[in-house]
Amino acid sequence: MNSENENRREKQKVPRRIAQTVLNSLKGGVVPRVGLPYITVGRKNEIQALLHDVDIVSEGGASFRFIVGKYGSGKSFLLQTIRNYAMDRGFIVADADLSPERRLHGTKGQGLATYRELIGNLSTKTKPEGGALTLVLDRWINSVRTSVITENGLSESDPEFERHVDRKIYEVASQISELVHGYEFAKLISAYYHAWADGNDELKAKVIRWFRGEYTLKKEARDDLGVSMIITDDDWYDYLKLFAVFFRLAGYTGMLLVVDELVNIFKIPNSITRQYNYEKLLTIYNDTLQGKARYLGILMGATPQALEDRRRGIYSYEALRSRLAEGKFSKPGARDLLSPVIRLEPLTAEEMLILCEKLCSMHAGLYQYDPVLTVDDLALFIRIEYERIGADQNITPREVIRDFIELLDILYQNPGIKIASLLSSDEFSYAKSEAVSDNAEEGFAEFVL
Repeated sequence: MNSENENRREKQKVPRRIAQTVLNSLKGGVVPRVGLPYITVGRKNEIQALLHDVDIVSEGGASFRFIVGKYGSGKSFLLQTIRNYAMDRGFIVADADLSPERRLHGTKGQGLATYRELIGNLSTKTKPEGGALTLVLDRWINSVRTSVITENGLSESDPEFERHVDRKIYEVASQISELVHGYEFAKLISAYYHAWADGNDELKAKVIRWFRGEYTLKKEARDDLGVSMIITDDDWYDYLKLFAVFFRLAGYTGMLLVVDELVNIFKIPNSITRQYNYEKLLTIYNDTLQGKARYLGILMGATPQALEDRRRGIYSYEALRSRLAEGKFSKPGARDLLSPVIRLEPLTAEEMLILCEKLCSMHAGLYQYDPVLTVDDLALFIRIEYERIGADQNITPREVIRDFIELLDILYQNPGIKIASLLSSDEFSYAKSEAVSDNAEEGFAEFVL
C-alpha cells in the first residue's frame, strides 16, 4: 500500500504554496482561485459544453449560460474552472459576485457598481488576480509599435514611425466607433495612446478612471477628457460589449464575464426593483443570443430557488421563464447541456472518493508525511457520509470536503488517533445528522447562507 501512496504523490506534485491555498480555501468553504486542475473531478460533460461556448465566442459569437446548483454543490467551482480554462485560451475574464450593493440595475448606482467590480477584476493569464486593464492597454500599444517595426522596417527614431503607429491606432478606433457608444470609447482609446506616447501619466489616469465608470458628472468628463458621455446604470452593459470587441482587436481571444450569486436579486424585497433587474437580465440574454454582441461570453450562477421561485425568482418574470424553463424530455441523469440553463447533478460517491484521494495526497505533500489513509479508509469515510439520512438530497461536495480536510488535519496533528475512532464517534454522527435536518427544513438554510 505504501508504494501505491508514493505513486499517488508522484502523480500530483502540487507546489506547496498552491496546496496551502487550495486546502485553506476548501476548509473555509470557498473556491480557490489557483490549483483547480489538481482537484477537478466529474463535471466532464458540463465543462465540455461550456468550452464549446468558449470556442464559439472565439470565432466572433456570443453565449449566455446559467449555472444552477444549490449552495455547496460545486457551482462556483465550475465557474472558476471555466474562468481558468478561458484565460489559458487567451481570453480576458471579468468576474463579480452580486450583493445588495451590486445588482444588474438600481436607482442608487448598484448596476454601475457591478460594472466597476467587473472592470476592476479584469484578468488575463499573466495577471490572473485582476486589475489588468492598464496592463492590457499598455501591452496593446507596445504590440502596435512592434508590428510597425516588423512590417515597415522602421525604427522608433524614424520620423515616419509615429505616423504609422497613429494609423494603426486609428484603424482600431474606427472599427469601435461604429458600435453603440463607440465614438466616445474610440476617442478615449486614442487619447490613452497619445498620453502614453507623451508620457502624460495624469491624462492616462483620467482615461482609466473613465473606463472604470468612476466619472459621475458629464461636465467633469467633458472638462478632463473632451467627451460628453459617462458610463451609467442604464448603459454599462453596452460598454462591456465595446470592451469585448476592443480586446479582440488588441490581440486577445475574447471576453468572458462570470457573474455569481444571482440569489441576491431573488432576495431584493421590493418587487418592482426585482422586476427591473430581471428586465435588465432579459436584455442581456436576448442581446447575446440574437448575435448583437461579439466575442463575449457570459456565465451566471444561481441557486434552484433563485431561478425557479414563481413569486420572487427569475421565473417570476414571464419573459425569462418562457425562455429558460426545461422542456418535457430533460430529467435528472439526462439533462440538456446545450440549453441556456445547466443544472448541476450531485457528484457521485465514486467521484467524491477520487477527490478525497487527491486531497489526501495534497495534504501529505504540503506537510511532508507519508499518507496514512488507505483506499479502504477513504471508502469508509465516503460510505458513512453518503449513508446519512437525507444525504441523497442534502449532502453537498462542500460539506464532504470540509469534513475530510478537518479529518486529515486532526490525524496529522494527533498521530495516535485512528481514523475508525473518529468516524464512529457520537459527536461526528450527531453533528452530521443535525446538519442534514437543518438543511432540509423548508429550504431555509439555502436562502440565508
